[in-house]
Amino acid sequence: MLRIAVPNKGSLSEPATQMLAEAGYRRRRDRELVLPDPDNDVEFFFLRPRDIAVYVGHGTVDVGITGRDLLLDSGTSAVEHRALGFARSTFRFAAPEGTVSSVQDLAGKRVATSYDVLVGDYLAERGIEASVVHLDGAVESSVQLGIADAVADVVETGSTLRAAGLEVFGEPILQSEAVLIRPASRPEDDAVAVLDRRIQGVLVARQYVLMDYDVPVEHVDRAVAVTPGLESPTVSPLHDGNWRAVRAMVRREDTHRTMDELYSVGARAIIVTSIHASRL
Repeated sequence: MLRIAVPNKGSLSEPATQMLAEAGYRRRRDRELVLPDPDNDVEFFFLRPRDIAVYVGHGTVDVGITGRDLLLDSGTSAVEHRALGFARSTFRFAAPEGTVSSVQDLAGKRVATSYDVLVGDYLAERGIEASVVHLDGAVESSVQLGIADAVADVVETGSTLRAAGLEVFGEPILQSEAVLIRPASRPEDDAVAVLDRRIQGVLVARQYVLMDYDVPVEHVDRAVAVTPGLESPTVSPLHDGNWRAVRAMVRREDTHRTMDELYSVGARAIIVTSIHASRL
């Protein structure tokens, strides 16, 4: 039975649970810490997001869902298996306005963060000797309170940092998102491969739609050039031999632009359908 660690709270929890439900697994109904799913031969363990990489790295569970930031900060041997496309965030350095202009300027300074392993490794890789101060939260207050000269934290709009008199500098430390992780020593066996295919199917279903339309025979080639599909679109004859029916997968974000282009080349009866599951 495949043991899967899932975040039990925070911004990762609900999207991870929803993705697994869309992949055909049993949904957590109450606040169970352990949820068996015998129909799919898996067992879910709901754990603190920050602890999941530790459990996976030690082989206590087989795979898990956590943030890339938490994985890199864990210091374990767990590795990223697949990016999941949600809970995206950006990590940046920030300091009082006008005091620091580059990462190299952090040499000899104190940097407050909740991700001391991640930030420490980042600085060490660049040969920058700085003191990393670990805080569990609200790092933006650390400079004003005199325990740090700069901070490293998640930046969304930057409004919280600006309110504390801080400004970002340098390149992003990390672009993070939810990831599926596994132990570095574990090969991708059949159980992990099934889970991975199901998750990939969910990602494809979220990224693509099915587009059906009718088009005159003489315009089929132009229309198919607009909707080439993944391998090739399906083209079928209609009762009226002067028309063809076409079906193809189209990226969801391109739906309306594609419909406009199809209409301009003579396609009609253009219909878009959501995809609930897929296997490529």
